[in-house]
Amino acid sequence: MSLRETLKKIREELAKKDKSRQEIQIATRRATRLSKQAIFQIHKANLEKAKETLREAKKILEEIESITKDYPDLFYMGSVDSAFQEYAEANILLGLIEESRFLSFEELKVPMASYVLGLADVIGELRRRALESLRKGGMNEAEECLRLMEAIYEEIINLEEIQFLVSGLRRKCDTGRRIIEATRADLTIESGRISLERQITELRKRLEARTEK
Repeated sequence: MSLRETLKKIREELAKKDKSRQEIQIATRRATRLSKQAIFQIHKANLEKAKETLREAKKILEEIESITKDYPDLFYMGSVDSAFQEYAEANILLGLIEESRFLSFEELKVPMASYVLGLADVIGELRRRALESLRKGGMNEAEECLRLMEAIYEEIINLEEIQFLVSGLRRKCDTGRRIIEATRADLTIESGRISLERQITELRKRLEARTEK
């Protein structure tokens, strides 16, 4: 085979690979968008719709895995990792709300690194849920959200070796810590407000009772 023929073959193969790369980029954007949409639906308590949305995202991720069989290196593109992270995050959040348990990466069929990064992002979604609970007067539910946030952070931060192996995890841990501190402060303030409100109510009742006498 001549040099020209060799380079022609290389060019044709790279063109095929680039076409696959473009297909993957489009697919990952769709999968990421669907997972974000599912998270929104979860916060709106539309769990059945969220599960339907995540099933659609799963099909797209399976398509991506199929495409990358011919070009394994494309599977490690940043956009692919982000899509799996978002998918993992949505499913973990759904599992906590619907089944009160942490779904594993084996159940979700996602890469381990994507699972851990998605898990770290669940802390932010739990804060969102905690604040919504506070707005509705659900202190107990808000406290449970904080407990879960702290549990996730504690488990991740204790695995120091993972922080070096999973790119971006240390930054997410730092963000998670700040989110937890802010949420704890919000709950403390609300708890104080409720306590003060209760004391004022009790004092008013005592004063009214004295007046009636």
